[in-house]
Amino acid sequence: MAQEPSPALTEKIIGLGIKVHRALGAGLLESVYNQCLYWELQHNGLAYEREVPFAGVYQGARLDKGFLANIVVENSVLLEIKAVDHILPVHEAQTRTYLKLSSCRLAMLLNVNTPMLKDGIRRFIN
Repeated sequence: MAQEPSPALTEKIIGLGIKVHRALGAGLLESVYNQCLYWELQHNGLAYEREVPFAGVYQGARLDKGFLANIVVENSVLLEIKAVDHILPVHEAQTRTYLKLSSCRLAMLLNVNTPMLKDGIRRFIN
């Protein structure tokens, strides 16, 4: 399992998310925010992977691409982006499941459909 990411890394990621959100505002599709966040991560020197597959198991059968996390940053922070009216328990459960299946120690669920992104952030630690 990866070690816990530094507070500086998580602050940087949140700062970049806020930058994208301030530029775009709320109300767009999740894919637009993802693309802009990819650009910000790259231009700020952070390593990341997009649409990261995690295997699952069903009745003993391995599901190679059972789950796709939106973004994994620096092999330690899993980001799940949503553009929904409210974060629901199912969104939190999905993020927790992805975190358990990954080697990451921290996940952040970001709901970009909020007036201020800070109000749409949930953190989960594994």
